[in-house]
Amino acid sequence: MEIYSTEEQQVDAIKQFWKDYGTSIVVGAVVGLGGLYGWNTYSDMKVTAAEEASESFQSIVTQSANPAALLVQAENFTSEHDQQGYQALLELMVAKSAVEAGDLAKAEASFTKVIAAQPGSGLGMVAMIRLARIQAEQNNLGMALATLEQVTDKAFASQREELKGDFLVRQGDLDKAKSAYQAAVDNGGALASPALTMKLDNLNKA
Repeated sequence: MEIYSTEEQQVDAIKQFWKDYGTSIVVGAVVGLGGLYGWNTYSDMKVTAAEEASESFQSIVTQSANPAALLVQAENFTSEHDQQGYQALLELMVAKSAVEAGDLAKAEASFTKVIAAQPGSGLGMVAMIRLARIQAEQNNLGMALATLEQVTDKAFASQREELKGDFLVRQGDLDKAKSAYQAAVDNGGALASPALTMKLDNLNKA
């Protein structure tokens, strides 16, 4: 099943952000709390935990080509570290491997975990979009459209509307599909998805 390159770019950008700044974010937050409340020992522990989580995450990423090993390592990471950002990225990696292996149920479970965790940084929006794809692939188009309605971040508006259009076409609702494609174009979607204009043109000619 196709995973659009724009989503991969978004995930890669978030992954790089956590690689560069993940530990610093946790350190800054905890040190700030330590300054306010004098929790110096607690702060030291959290800083160490953040650094260990970062190192563990990077180790897993370098070995991500092995799907079976990735699954085990991701589960171990979750049990050993309390770092939602890294956990969400690993779940997205597990889901991608599951999709490639044809295990849509496993992918759906991973996306659901990410959404429930509310990790921020756009990860929840990416997970919702990909979950909608999985649901549509399983012919649950109504459920897929409902999932897309939860994608509220404007940065993902064009992707949401294009996918909505795709699902509506499959349902045979061409008028609503045309409106969705137009909304995607209006949100700059044609730049990220060259096929979008063609989809809209085809419906306009229908």
